[in-house]
Amino acid sequence: MDARKRIEELTDILNEANHHYYVLDDPTMPDFAYDRLLRELEELETQNPELAKPDSPTQRVGGEALSKFEKVSHPVPLMSLQDVFSVDELNGFLEKILADDQDTEFSVEPKVDGLSVALEYENGVFVRGATRGDGVVGEDVTENLKTIRSIPMTLREAPPRLIVRGEVFMPKSSFERLNAQQEADGKQLFANPRNAAAGSLRQLDPKIAAKRGLDILIFNIQLAEGMDFMSHTESLEYLQKLRFKVVPFAKCSTIEQVNEQVMAINESRGELSCDIDGAVIKVNDLAHREMLGTTAKFPRWAVAYKYPPEIKPTVVEDIVVQVGRTGVLTPKAVVRPVRLAGTTVTNATLHNQDFITQRDIRIGDTVRIRKAGEIIPEILDVDLSKRPADAVAYHLPHCCPVCGAPTAKDPDGAFLRCTSVACPAQLSRNIAHFVSRDAMDIEGFGSAIVDALIEKGYIKSPADIYYLTLEQMKSLWQKGDVAANKLLAAIEGSKSQDVSRLIYGLGIRQVGAKTGKVLASAFGNLDRLMNASIEELTDIDDVGQITAGFIADWFAQPHSRAMIELLRQAGVNFESKRVVKDARFAGMTFVLTGALNKFTREEATEKIELFGGKASGSVSKKTSYVVVGENAGSKERKAKELGIPILSEDEFLAMITQ
Repeated sequence: MDARKRIEELTDILNEANHHYYVLDDPTMPDFAYDRLLRELEELETQNPELAKPDSPTQRVGGEALSKFEKVSHPVPLMSLQDVFSVDELNGFLEKILADDQDTEFSVEPKVDGLSVALEYENGVFVRGATRGDGVVGEDVTENLKTIRSIPMTLREAPPRLIVRGEVFMPKSSFERLNAQQEADGKQLFANPRNAAAGSLRQLDPKIAAKRGLDILIFNIQLAEGMDFMSHTESLEYLQKLRFKVVPFAKCSTIEQVNEQVMAINESRGELSCDIDGAVIKVNDLAHREMLGTTAKFPRWAVAYKYPPEIKPTVVEDIVVQVGRTGVLTPKAVVRPVRLAGTTVTNATLHNQDFITQRDIRIGDTVRIRKAGEIIPEILDVDLSKRPADAVAYHLPHCCPVCGAPTAKDPDGAFLRCTSVACPAQLSRNIAHFVSRDAMDIEGFGSAIVDALIEKGYIKSPADIYYLTLEQMKSLWQKGDVAANKLLAAIEGSKSQDVSRLIYGLGIRQVGAKTGKVLASAFGNLDRLMNASIEELTDIDDVGQITAGFIADWFAQPHSRAMIELLRQAGVNFESKRVVKDARFAGMTFVLTGALNKFTREEATEKIELFGGKASGSVSKKTSYVVVGENAGSKERKAKELGIPILSEDEFLAMITQ
């Protein structure tokens, strides 16, 4: 079978599997089989990039990062709805509609709490997606929307132009995973799925959005060129045939039926994969809608019934403290089990000491609890009339509950942290960070191996990696000679990495990969950085007062100094290869695009930075040069539009070798 035919076949097979998995919730293929076919497709497309189809599932991983979102004018305005907050208000709306026509039929749908978007298709191909914005002008988030697997990239038998409206949301399972990772990394938790979805959809880097597990439910046709529908539900059924994931809907013909359906949706909230905050009631007949018209803000033919949050009392039985990767101490209230929004709640987040102090939450207190965003249980207030006489004010511990090291409050926030770099609670993630691709880049050293070595007691700090023996490594596999030797060779090879990677791998707060490079270039080696004063650190571009304090504090700790000495004795490189001796690119910004043959992206970026320049992911008026490889695409076109000089690889090579 030739490559073209096989690529088309694999694309169709995988898209069908995606539709069943992400839209119909009916998997038809084991994960292993899907991954194997996807890998085959990726290899074929790499060898034959011109044969890749626009709806290929390989395009879902996210494109290149943007510098900003472009504005988009909506051909059909995305209107908002009038809210009603009681059954009386809802019935008043229904009675007014029925007074004109007693045979009026209504569509009742759950109101998904997410971010409204418009998806535009031309000749069946997805060409643009935009946020609602103010209803008239939104932002182009096409690349991020492409990462949502329930959005079809192509449609069969679609009208020449089709615009549909939907609600992007973060499923509860994705939200829980994201916040668990945020907590483990010592980062601020997202308040609710809606905020998380909005933040994810507006990431300038689509690869971040791709990792967030977003989904969408389509609830309206904005424009369908050449097509007419009698009713709203007829149009939704048509969208289902086009393989969109459509919001659940029910047709009701009386006030009683509408009320029953609204209450039924409320009762099923805990069973839904998405967060909802109400129900939408719409006149179903489209001609009747035209007759009713709109106000300046809202359509007269629809309302949104908003559900009140469910609040229940319970008792705080204990307060426990967890320690994340970055050492953040997170308090959590253990509460008497209570049924809330469809699930049994046994604990509630307390965020930090300030939160506890402001609400004066104590063990033994009777508290009112609700689910923030229908997901995270949170304590609203304390019933002081039921406080036990022996209840005492709660304070986070002065010592880490895991390792006993002193804790310290962030100078820039309300968090309390463990100060020990050797804290077992932080160890696994610290080591996983140390060996990661942007740090020491030890291939094959995955998190499972990290955890196994910690469990066996072979490593207690990142430096211990360089003292592992062959026998210790072989113990991880039944027949582990080859694997153990391969991993030990990778560990040995990492000793020669540039010190910028080591600086990043140490896990110092607010020192990312870019700052690691800046520090390596500025100080030349780890010893000079280790002994630098706050004043010397803040003299460096991109290093502020707070970051300088974190760096100085980290190197001042005895645990840190001991680890540095172990790394030195193991032969890990402390010198920088990044010292700028020739600043020919100072003040210049380069953009790399297309497939490069003479360099990898990393190598070209390294060259630019070694000569004092910067590499960017997007073209703007501030770009100095665009270096183009094969199949450069939109960045080359934009550079031409802006009049920015374009370099071939040979011209770029001449600039760095002259």
